[in-house]
Amino acid sequence: MTAQFARPERSGPETASVMDVSPFKPSLVKAVFRDVTPMHVSRSAARAAASVTRTVLTEIIDGARRAAAEEARKKLIPGDLLSAIDRNVELEVGGKWYDHSPTFQGLTGVLYDAEGVIVPSRKRSRSRKPSAVVGAHRFEAGVKKLLRSHGATASRAMVRDLDGIGSVFLTDLARDAAMVVREGGGKRFGTVTPVMSGEPALPPFPKDFLPALSARRGDRRTIGRDDILAATTMQLFGGNLRRQALTDATQGWSLTT
Repeated sequence: MTAQFARPERSGPETASVMDVSPFKPSLVKAVFRDVTPMHVSRSAARAAASVTRTVLTEIIDGARRAAAEEARKKLIPGDLLSAIDRNVELEVGGKWYDHSPTFQGLTGVLYDAEGVIVPSRKRSRSRKPSAVVGAHRFEAGVKKLLRSHGATASRAMVRDLDGIGSVFLTDLARDAAMVVREGGGKRFGTVTPVMSGEPALPPFPKDFLPALSARRGDRRTIGRDDILAATTMQLFGGNLRRQALTDATQGWSLTT
């Protein structure tokens, strides 16, 4: 694929460190993929998936930092996470974590069955079977490294939420990438691009970008970088966050340690 984007400049003292930080090792990414698919994951795909996950968590952290700054705090707490998501719907990712975390208790609504009876919330599983929630602890070191690169500190509960959201997001990304490989291309991208009132519209993607992802090339046993890009368009419905994630992944930021 030849489509390339010009990455918007990020201002602030953390710019250089954000570009250099390598919070999620390819080995971790591949471990997550092995939990959901037996397919081989190419090195470029692992790096792209790590880059996308980093971009998503970076935007969440930035939003939480702004919320904390309004209260003259430097340490991030779960309330800042809720504020960030409330102000930017694009940050509402890794939804399966919401049912597990106390931070989101009471915010996901009450579920009823077909007869109108309240469905009790799911209890924490004690199964040894790998899952995004059970495996969230694997992301702790990377999350802390990402926070440090922004000069931010966070409470243990906030770190745990970032762990969980990152784990669930990457797991969902892996499932969608595997589906892209099985189906021979991405077929359900979103084209909606939300724009906040008063903000200029985002420039369109290059004309050959999304069609290039929809017509997949390669074998049906290996997940490649373009499969990760296609999966990203499924996980992130539009706007600045999706554009930034795709830009970062295609530009191939260094993710080795």
